Amino acid sequence: MIIYSSSALAFKEKVDNNELTVEIENAFISKMGMRPSPGERRAWNNSMQFMERVVRNSKIADDCGIMIEYNIPATSKRVDFIVAGQNAEGKDNFVIVELKQWDAAKETDREDVVIAHIGSKERETPHPSYQAWSYRQQLEDMNEAIHSSDLTSHSCAYLHNYRTPQPDPLKNERYETYIRKAPLFMAEDTQKLQEFLHKHIGNGNGVNLLYLIENGRIRPSKKLIDHIDGLFQGNSEFILLDEQKVAYETIIRLAKDTSKKRTILIKGGPGTGKSVISMNALGGLLKQKLNVRFIAPNASFRTVMVETLAKRQAKNKARARSLFAGSGQFYDAPKHFYDVLVVDEAHRLKGKGAYQYRGLNQIEDIIAASKINVFFIDDFQRIRPDDIGSVAEIKRVAELHQSEVHEYTLTAQFRCSGAEGFLNWIDHIFQIRQTGNFNGWDQDAFEFRLMDTPHALYQAIKDKVNEGHKARMLAGFAWNWTKDTEGNRNGEIDDVVIEEHNFRMPWNGRAISNMWAIHEQGLEQIGCVHTSQGLEFDYVGVIIGNDLKFDVQNMEIYADYDEYKDSMGKRGLKNDNHQLTALIKNIYKVLISRGIKGCYVYCRNPELKNYIEGQLQRVALEEGR
Repeated sequence: MIIYSSSALAFKEKVDNNELTVEIENAFISKMGMRPSPGERRAWNNSMQFMERVVRNSKIADDCGIMIEYNIPATSKRVDFIVAGQNAEGKDNFVIVELKQWDAAKETDREDVVIAHIGSKERETPHPSYQAWSYRQQLEDMNEAIHSSDLTSHSCAYLHNYRTPQPDPLKNERYETYIRKAPLFMAEDTQKLQEFLHKHIGNGNGVNLLYLIENGRIRPSKKLIDHIDGLFQGNSEFILLDEQKVAYETIIRLAKDTSKKRTILIKGGPGTGKSVISMNALGGLLKQKLNVRFIAPNASFRTVMVETLAKRQAKNKARARSLFAGSGQFYDAPKHFYDVLVVDEAHRLKGKGAYQYRGLNQIEDIIAASKINVFFIDDFQRIRPDDIGSVAEIKRVAELHQSEVHEYTLTAQFRCSGAEGFLNWIDHIFQIRQTGNFNGWDQDAFEFRLMDTPHALYQAIKDKVNEGHKARMLAGFAWNWTKDTEGNRNGEIDDVVIEEHNFRMPWNGRAISNMWAIHEQGLEQIGCVHTSQGLEFDYVGVIIGNDLKFDVQNMEIYADYDEYKDSMGKRGLKNDNHQLTALIKNIYKVLISRGIKGCYVYCRNPELKNYIEGQLQRVALEEGR
């Protein structure tokens, strides 16, 4: 979607007459259905005056095409400025110009991230050259008009308020790869930018190219297909085993024929391989040249999946990231815009009123927007009252849309060292559901220990990390979370405090929250269900807080509303302790089941600790028989 487009001549006239910002704002309201923010209006007022001078002084032809705020299809990303036209040889080109109003910046130790003063705060943000290149790469990868024609793309970044210091943090050698792909022009480089534009598009005849860019079909390019396929090859994280392979082949077979609308449900508990199958399905469907996206409601899960697939390399991440999406952006997608939408962690899909969601029902959004939709789901991993994802609800919506439903159930356990009995035992002792398994599990296959203190728990996890294992500390929402505006941007405040043991640690910092599971600082911060659901570690240390307690008289586990600190997680449940208890039990089951080889637990409520100890003693007696 193009918010504003015109010829270069009309663009210059609108700026001269002080009409451009009003026109952009009116077009924004008309096409986006919302008003632009004050910051966006200021950016247009400031940056467009600079770009008008660049366009005028570059001496490009009046019939070059100009796009402002081009919304990349199927994303929430908008390109600031695009100029299209022909070069001296008559070749069709367009140039993406990423505009920044920065006057200063700082480098980081990452190859694609810098720190800039945005709004009233310093924030980590993509390097301008990386951002410009990534937009260009996404268009080349997914826009058929570009990758299947002779239309050539270029990109650059223009920081019109930035006077280059010496040394310049933005030109640190770690950023060279992206500066070569998308040159960086500062305030004193304006003439060089003018020459750059004139070289690529100066001969004009570009207005018609805007139509090609906007109306190009969304289809993966062969280069993208080959690139993503190469990332899957030899990546041990995504090897399919046994029934996982059967489920994968079932998805590919059903999705090949997009002439019939289908909804595919892949059901399975923790560790059955839902995410391995969903990721492979993304790659397999892409190889069929289908317009496919991988959807996950949890941003941390999406980030780690991209990092794992891209093998932590920034050059791979930009291309892989274009295939991933959150679940809240499909409410206004055209009907059947996508061939296939693959939804992992579907139990976390939301309904009306969810944070930053403008639609009514994310299940309905996804089914309406795709010819084939695949949902990976576990009804026992719903953790908030606004989680509407369930097998029953998906079937109901599929029927409304006349979508043929196919179901496949995964039963084999590949986490917890394949100890299916352990998760059944957890279901039994936490009174989640009756499993008949109260005698334990194969303890040689999976280690479960109850620790006397949180210090012992942390030390056990630290020891595992020192031995070379992936291990993390996790906790339920039994402590408040200090806001980043109160000095807690990166876990500076020790929120998780257990006074009786003089123990304190921070929650995972917001600055690294999506990367916490694989970040080097992760061990020193406690993760929650939102930063760990869908992921796995070799070992986990779980703190069960006072939000979950045990009633000795009634022999029941119950939730303590006041001790549960997630305001969204208990909204509307003050008088519904049954549902609150079920949700909090689900949270702790999710946390405990993140371990592949073992789980260590500290339980703060003495009665609950004694109850679990009693259950472990029962297991020990059975083992001794």
